[in-house]
Amino acid sequence: MLEARNLHKYYGQLHVLKGINLQIHTGQITTIVGPSGAGKSTLLHILGTLDTPDEGTVAADGIILQNLSEQALARFRNLEIGFVFQFHNLLPEFTALENIAMPGYIAGKPVEELHNRATELAQMLGVAHRLSHKPAELSGGEQQRVAVARALINRPKIVFADEPSGNLDTRNAEELHQLFFKLRNELGQTFVIVTHNESLANATDRKITIIDGRIAGDESK
Repeated sequence: MLEARNLHKYYGQLHVLKGINLQIHTGQITTIVGPSGAGKSTLLHILGTLDTPDEGTVAADGIILQNLSEQALARFRNLEIGFVFQFHNLLPEFTALENIAMPGYIAGKPVEELHNRATELAQMLGVAHRLSHKPAELSGGEQQRVAVARALINRPKIVFADEPSGNLDTRNAEELHQLFFKLRNELGQTFVIVTHNESLANATDRKITIIDGRIAGDESK
């Protein structure tokens, strides 16, 4: 579904990615691991169209994403990709329900349909009783569950997560990881997750190790 070919990325004189070739498979949880500074988040951001490579291409279902117009790429990102970040990135002035529905608002979907979908996701993720609360009133674990629901609201083909449990305590991190497996099993959701959490990486369908901007290992279960 998603294929990267010969990705290179430079920041000034720093050569961060050095010829990455990678295919992401549908319905799997893939983790990307490696030491700090190896290029993991850079790769994730390029795969998720938040950044562009200096060389190489990223293609989704055979369509080279760099060839899309800015407007078409933004729509693709909104409808086909979900994002979960370490620090949640929820909008503080909106309720949990509104935060979950936000990508759907941007896509122009009917509000009633969005709120029904948001409620269903919140029930699945165990935060339905918190939908009227704003982020400051939620625990860290609840905020991250809301962020996961937001990533899923438009039924994206793939969800990218950058250290999603890095800001959570051990119990909440483990619960979040189990949610990823539940969503894969029940919805067939595809995930690509950058993580330093070894227990998560070792439990997923595939573990890709990045060292010094190159793929140093690629293990499938």
